[in-house]
Amino acid sequence: MTKSEAKKGGLAGLMTASGKSPATLLDEQMSHGSFDPALSGPEQQGTPTKTRAVKQTSRDLLSRRNTECEVSDDGTNTFFWRAHTVTVLFILTCVLVYVTLLEETPQDTTFNTKRGIVASILVFLCFGVTQAKDGPFTRPHPAYWRFWLCVTVVYELFLIFILFQTVHDGRQFMKFIDPKLGVPLPERDYGGNCLVYDPGNKTDPFHNLWDKMDGFVPAHFLGWYIKTLMIRDWWMCMIISVMFEFLEYSLEHQLPNFSECWWDHWIMDVLLCNSLGIYCGMKTLGWLSMKPYQWQGLWSIPTYKGKIKRIAFQFTPYSWVNFEWKPASNLRRWLAVLGIIFMFLLAELNTFYLKFVLWMPPEHYLVLLRLVFFVNVGGVAMREIYDFMDDPKFHKKLGQQAWLVAAITVTEFLIVVKYDPNTIMLPIPFFVTQCWFLGIFLILSWTLWRFFIRDITLRYKETRRRQQERPVGNGSAATGPSGRSRLNGSWDSVRQRRS
Repeated sequence: MTKSEAKKGGLAGLMTASGKSPATLLDEQMSHGSFDPALSGPEQQGTPTKTRAVKQTSRDLLSRRNTECEVSDDGTNTFFWRAHTVTVLFILTCVLVYVTLLEETPQDTTFNTKRGIVASILVFLCFGVTQAKDGPFTRPHPAYWRFWLCVTVVYELFLIFILFQTVHDGRQFMKFIDPKLGVPLPERDYGGNCLVYDPGNKTDPFHNLWDKMDGFVPAHFLGWYIKTLMIRDWWMCMIISVMFEFLEYSLEHQLPNFSECWWDHWIMDVLLCNSLGIYCGMKTLGWLSMKPYQWQGLWSIPTYKGKIKRIAFQFTPYSWVNFEWKPASNLRRWLAVLGIIFMFLLAELNTFYLKFVLWMPPEHYLVLLRLVFFVNVGGVAMREIYDFMDDPKFHKKLGQQAWLVAAITVTEFLIVVKYDPNTIMLPIPFFVTQCWFLGIFLILSWTLWRFFIRDITLRYKETRRRQQERPVGNGSAATGPSGRSRLNGSWDSVRQRRS
């Protein structure tokens, strides 16, 4: 177990001698009235400020227990978990010495430029994997997530470089990555004949259906399965799924491959692929939330079956947190959820627009690598966003991976705007514009009613209720005509003391 895992276990990760976690004992003590927050610490907290702080901490702990699981760890720290900064530095130095002294430098400027860029990136990755700050995930190994953090930095720098090139130079630069790129490619039109059963085709009347059964069908299922594991909320996943289909309807005049048949949009995509992926993802989330998180060293497990099971569980989370977004609870969470949905949709659109403006075919390996990249960094970013939104007192700033993913999404969109503004500025059909304005108006109206008008109305009603509930009949025995208290004596004695 690493130091970061020991910290994240916290009170939930430590087990007392009685077999109960400190959070459980804390709950029992508070229920029996034996827990005093002012005395919970190495010494008594004498000041009221410290007492209030400890009480608030205990309340936060009890509220977080509803979404966080308990973790048990024996603290085993093997060679696999130890830091290897000196080892990595020694190996890196040996490689550089070999290249400098024993290898002859080729006389090819293009090859040397490519190799120099790749070597610079690898050195940066070696530094980041050993020295970068750990994120919220530690399994299968913290170095794995540090690696993807460094890849995120490299990808953002690459996008910035592309953004500062001319359109021609940027597209031709892609030839340095793959000589087959840099050539305009026509987009495939998914529309056309939308008959599920085509009686005119005697050979295969269902040819339209089989034509749509391409590699994007399993990609849709797998993509939404992974997105569900990231977002951990059924409603948000379904909203994003349906909203993207509306975006395809709205933008099919810009990109030809957005033009799909109605049954391709709503039956194959939403009802079958997306919904099935979301369903399987929610089932996996249910298993992860119920799974016991008890960790022990591999060599302390006596049986081979137990060792194999422990190795397999190394690729599952170290602990688990159920996401409770609660968008209607307050304005901050509502705006955060809207921002998450917007960034998800923008990242989805960037997938199609980037390959359109950079002339990359859909089956190119760079398109697949970008999807693999977002699969690995998206989960970390969503966890950091949730922590920042759910517990702002502890997480005072947005996480590093979430910050970079947001920057990448915006930079990709800016590249699309710069490289093909004519496509982006194509006028949207009037009825589509009306629909979007109506949707935005409804969202703004609901926001104003829920977080402003409704709150003001509730405060006014509460004030009126308190005013009407002031004691009149029962309070006459305790107050006089002028409303003064008679607890210190009769009105005659009060007048005598005054005289």
